[in-house]
Amino acid sequence: MKMAQPAAIFEGAARVLAALLEARTGQALSEGRAWRMETALRPVLRQHKLADMDELAGRLTRKADPSLEEDVVNALLNNESSFFRDLQIFDMIHRQILPAIQAERSNRTLRIWSAGCSTGQEAYSLAIRLRNDAARWSGWRIEIMATDISTAAIDQARAGIFSQMDVQRGLAVGDLIKWFEPHGEDWRASAELRRMIDFRHDNLFDAKAPSGEYDLILCRNVLLYFSPERRQAVLRLLGRHSHARSVLLLGAGETVIGQGDDFTAHPEFRGAYVRQAALPEGTIGRTRLAG
Repeated sequence: MKMAQPAAIFEGAARVLAALLEARTGQALSEGRAWRMETALRPVLRQHKLADMDELAGRLTRKADPSLEEDVVNALLNNESSFFRDLQIFDMIHRQILPAIQAERSNRTLRIWSAGCSTGQEAYSLAIRLRNDAARWSGWRIEIMATDISTAAIDQARAGIFSQMDVQRGLAVGDLIKWFEPHGEDWRASAELRRMIDFRHDNLFDAKAPSGEYDLILCRNVLLYFSPERRQAVLRLLGRHSHARSVLLLGAGETVIGQGDDFTAHPEFRGAYVRQAALPEGTIGRTRLAG
């Protein structure tokens, strides 16, 4: 199989691929990611019996093969994820954010949205923490929705099947034994965990899955791939699905500063955000708990 030199790829086929990725997902394909696209797309070339990147670009330009477009987009998306990624965030969720939400909710309903959930480890991590604390949430209706633009990622997340390497990244042995079962050489999340999460294929720029307001929204390591204008569009969407006390969590390298006026720094939870409509002074402070 002939492979073009990286410089030629970035000047030629990469322009077609970058345009497709941005049109379908809003993500900008940086030059650094373009150098790695050959490796990512080799399985696609083999599957569709294409000789090289130029032939791939030509086929995409003709816009006659939706399945090829879908496979290319799935291959180019960064589906990096792990269980309990950034453990201190999950500790803050468990010890501070969820108890505060629980204390101020009268309808005994907890709604969580994992936006850009990739292959599902974040959503499963939340479900594990909630099930491990089942007594505290007895009598509550818990809804976890998890969405991603990648159909391949959502298919894996919904199946709940993870490799040995996946489960070794961040998942405690006790949780592995309690909440997963062997599945050939892999591990599968228990049916109980899988039932807790509603995995949906969805696009943040044409969102159809979210409905109503969510108490906790995680959109971590998603905004960094977008242009400033698209970041603002996503934050507007998240704002529309937040109430005055909703908590938004972004990735460590992401911020709402300079990205519109939908959210501001949370007054209680470090690194978290709340809708710009200010809470009455002391509202959250009165309900902050440590578990």
